[in-house]
Amino acid sequence: MGLAQTEHVLHLQVGQHRGSPPEAHYNAEPMFNLEPTLLLTRVITLVIAFTVHEFAHAWTADQLGDDTPRLAGRLSLNPLVHLDLIGSLMLVFAGFGWAKPVPINPYVLQRRTSAGIMIVAAAGPISNMGLAILASLPIQMGLVDVSPGFVQALLIDFIFLNLILFFFNLIPIFPLDGEKVLNHFLPAGGQALLAQIRPYGPVLLVAIIVLSSRAGLNLLGVLVQAPALNVLQLLVT
Repeated sequence: MGLAQTEHVLHLQVGQHRGSPPEAHYNAEPMFNLEPTLLLTRVITLVIAFTVHEFAHAWTADQLGDDTPRLAGRLSLNPLVHLDLIGSLMLVFAGFGWAKPVPINPYVLQRRTSAGIMIVAAAGPISNMGLAILASLPIQMGLVDVSPGFVQALLIDFIFLNLILFFFNLIPIFPLDGEKVLNHFLPAGGQALLAQIRPYGPVLLVAIIVLSSRAGLNLLGVLVQAPALNVLQLLVT
């Protein structure tokens, strides 16, 4: 199955998780502009992808001895405990939104292992990559007809959006997961520099999303969409 067959479901969708601010998500266009079939596949995909992403953070923290997510009721695959009502409506009608951050206790995690915060942060994006690979199996095994249809559209959209979530979340800018991952591997001087930049992370992120596209730089296309398309090609052919 080539990418030409899937262009009708390839719309840029990115999201993130981590830290105390609300979890931001970005969509290239308001979801109500989508055709009905794609809108349905998009809703199904986002509910599953965001829920598993959040659960992965909570479950990983719990496994590392931090019961904060469990006490907060976040160790669950129930979407209602993870999605923020206003943030979800903003995602639909404005193209961007947020979800509830999973609370953690960094001191408990670091007592278990110095890599605790990094591992918990990485768990979210890794879960999205896992979902993308899992959804590609019916295509790889020839169980899904290559002719366009709802099932094909759902699988392709599901794979692509989870790949978008994976690569977007690994951008090393606070409050995205990638910032915590990078921070773990930096020397002390690099961590100090990252700490100085951290308060400006959300503004910098908005600038990358909005201003870069208006300036014709398309940084998200290079950092997120292009690698997601390349991995999608590998998974569906």
